[in-house]
Amino acid sequence: MNLTTLATCNLNQWALDFEGNLQRIAQSIQLAKAAGAKYRLGPELEISGYGCEDAFLEGDTIHHSWEVLAEILSGDLTDGILCDIGMPVMHQGVRYNGRVLALNRRILLIRPKLILADDGNYREPRWFAAWQHLRAVEDHALPRLIRAITGQESVPFGDAAITTRDTVLASETCEELFAVASPHTYLGLDGVEILANGSGSHHELRKLHRRIDLIKNATAKGGGIYLYANQQGCDGGRLYFDGCALIAVNGQVVAQGSQFSPLDVEVVTATVDLEDVRSYRGSIGSRQVQASHATAVPRILVDFDLTHAPDRAPTRPIELRYHMPEEEIAYGPACWLWDYLRRSGMAGFFIPLSGGADSAAVATQVGIMCQMVVAEVQAGNGQVIADVRRLVGDEGYMPTNATELAGRLLFTAYMGTKNSSKETRQRAKALAKQIGARHVDMDMDTAVTALTTLFTKFTGRAPQFKAHGGSDAENLALQNIQARLRMVLAYMLAQLLPWVHGRRGSLLVLGTGNVDEALRGYLTKYDCSSADINPIGGISKVDLRRFLRWAAANKGYTALLEVVSAAPTAELEPITENYAQLDEVDMGMTYEELSRFGRLRKIDRCGPLSMFEKLTAEWNHLPPREVADKVKRFFTYYALNRHKATVLTPAYHAESYSPDDNRFDLRQFLYNARWSWQFRRMDQLVEQLDEYRTEAT
Repeated sequence: MNLTTLATCNLNQWALDFEGNLQRIAQSIQLAKAAGAKYRLGPELEISGYGCEDAFLEGDTIHHSWEVLAEILSGDLTDGILCDIGMPVMHQGVRYNGRVLALNRRILLIRPKLILADDGNYREPRWFAAWQHLRAVEDHALPRLIRAITGQESVPFGDAAITTRDTVLASETCEELFAVASPHTYLGLDGVEILANGSGSHHELRKLHRRIDLIKNATAKGGGIYLYANQQGCDGGRLYFDGCALIAVNGQVVAQGSQFSPLDVEVVTATVDLEDVRSYRGSIGSRQVQASHATAVPRILVDFDLTHAPDRAPTRPIELRYHMPEEEIAYGPACWLWDYLRRSGMAGFFIPLSGGADSAAVATQVGIMCQMVVAEVQAGNGQVIADVRRLVGDEGYMPTNATELAGRLLFTAYMGTKNSSKETRQRAKALAKQIGARHVDMDMDTAVTALTTLFTKFTGRAPQFKAHGGSDAENLALQNIQARLRMVLAYMLAQLLPWVHGRRGSLLVLGTGNVDEALRGYLTKYDCSSADINPIGGISKVDLRRFLRWAAANKGYTALLEVVSAAPTAELEPITENYAQLDEVDMGMTYEELSRFGRLRKIDRCGPLSMFEKLTAEWNHLPPREVADKVKRFFTYYALNRHKATVLTPAYHAESYSPDDNRFDLRQFLYNARWSWQFRRMDQLVEQLDEYRTEAT
């Protein structure tokens, strides 16, 4: 046997937190060495943090990254272990997303990223250039502070592999795994046995299967060992990087890290037999032929052994762990909220708790966050214990249970009016009690009356609800007054409730609007959907309902069963014998339909006509005219309300049809809402389809 022990990791890095990032990198290397590893792989851009964005354009970011690397090289961290570290590098006046491979206080190679991520949430070409010279290296002149430590004037820079005395190793980076022509293909054919991917891959519902399938397939066809490292946590933005570091051998996973965890540093190791790779490759005839004439990749020769004595058995394949979508909605946002809270320096969270599904989901996520934190405290996680004590302002504090901790970190308020029902008020109170939140039950009719009285005083007109004979304009304005006042009151309560309870600081206001309502624009601009951050802003109503049922059954929040069984309602209009306001009636479409519209609009890139064509085939139980009316209604309101997307609260990104105008869905916000050309073509197609159906019968 030729055994080698390899280490990869999940790191909770923070953009521009060079000191904290250094500490976490150092800890991961120390843990890898303690496990007997001879190679350690870290995440993408781990020194600077992945989410620096336009800060990558600042020279300081690269300068400080070199300073951190100098700290790593000047001590004993790289003694006896090959370290693969991610950082930005400027080479000949061009900025690259790089991997620095270092051993025994010297740099062996700087490997720039070949294929950049440039879709969805990613804008890497805005900050970096892709290395265009496949299988080629150049000399890179090192900064003075590095030369003083390593004694090197320059190092190889480019697409190359590291050849030790016993094996060959090479890196690729994040997007390169997802590319059609991935580097690991030609690297494997040229004899590279250990392939490593330092990544910055965010969580998205139901995405992990695709990532793991690609990792397994990277070595299933041609053999080899594949290591995957990832960021894990909120590094300063909407994305949650979901970890799940992996080690695969010949298409089988032998080690897997957590996907959602409050741990700042998690190291995953495996012991593998290089002879298994060689035997596997030798058994594939077609690979033998292709490898025999593969184009050579430059080699960096290193006087070092990655293998060690056969003092342990090779790590066996494991059964992969996947979370259900309901669990992803629970744990991903909970970890994101924890990172945001502890790094923002705020005193806790405030939620306008309406008794409806959306705000209940947000409160539940905070409750689950508290459960996760208490579990880490009980496990002796020193970082979590220190963070909790700092948040509550008590150096001796140890939370006894999640409910007690929630009582210190979560404040909620039911802000009712005369249009609110007793049922929603009771549901809010019951859920807050189960979670442990400090709850305020209040009425704000006096504030609403003050505004309407003021309006009447200077206009001489008194607006009325539609139920009382008012116009559509009056009805909408009176609803919006309530919604916007809730936002104003939310921020007042968030700033003063800690003071009321003898605490310092103020609270983060959490938004409670889901992705479907944002897509449709079914919200008041600057209402209580406006907040500091929103953990459900990228999650569909359909998924949220499933999550609530799961949390009721698995997390002890049984009050959610009443919440999820109630029909969604804004409760902004008077309830009469003949009328009760319902969300889906107001919107003119169901949440299931709205979710489908969103996926077709963003993921399938459909305009009105192509969406109609797809749905006519999909919803063949409906006549074409009815399908056309539904599509027209969606696009009309989508266009009219697109301006609201420009001010959406920064939300946890969980769905690939998010309408977030600022980062993800880049479209104009002033539309011709009549869609005259598009709708006319749709009507013509309806007539043709009707003719076909008539002829067929």
